[in-house]
Amino acid sequence: MPVPTTDIDPRYGEPDATPTPWETTEQRLADAEVYWLSTVRPDGRPHVTSLISVWRGGAAHVCAGPHERKARNLAENPHVVLTTGTPDLHGGLDVVVEGRVERVTDTDELKALAAAWEEKYGVEWHFDVLDGGFEGGGGLAYVYRIEPTTAFAFGKAPYSQTRYRFAEVGR
Repeated sequence: MPVPTTDIDPRYGEPDATPTPWETTEQRLADAEVYWLSTVRPDGRPHVTSLISVWRGGAAHVCAGPHERKARNLAENPHVVLTTGTPDLHGGLDVVVEGRVERVTDTDELKALAAAWEEKYGVEWHFDVLDGGFEGGGGLAYVYRIEPTTAFAFGKAPYSQTRYRFAEVGR
């Protein structure tokens, strides 16, 4: 994945703050255990839910049953915001990823993602690949890739706001 264009907004940080390197932010996205996904309902109202995610190939991946609110929202509007961070005021790094989802249906990619989920979260999150999605005992779940368009890293020691812009190749 190409490195995004990076800039720091001095209005939202301490004078000596420097941009957070994309590699640091990407590692935070890979290591986090809990995320919040924001989608938009068909009537325009927001919907936010906590979930787990796997970072692979320069994108976040999430899953949802086809009848879940988030999956129904994504069928209408593929634009999302995925966030993760710490509840601490001093220290840590909060990350916001704005992007567009695409459903993953390729069997080989789904198998690789299922293995990544289990490696990250343990056997309790074992999925079999079935019918273009995951089956884990709770019924079919669709898998979505969140392709970032813009991301932000909010540093809290020192305070800083770094913005990353991704080229929109093929979009």
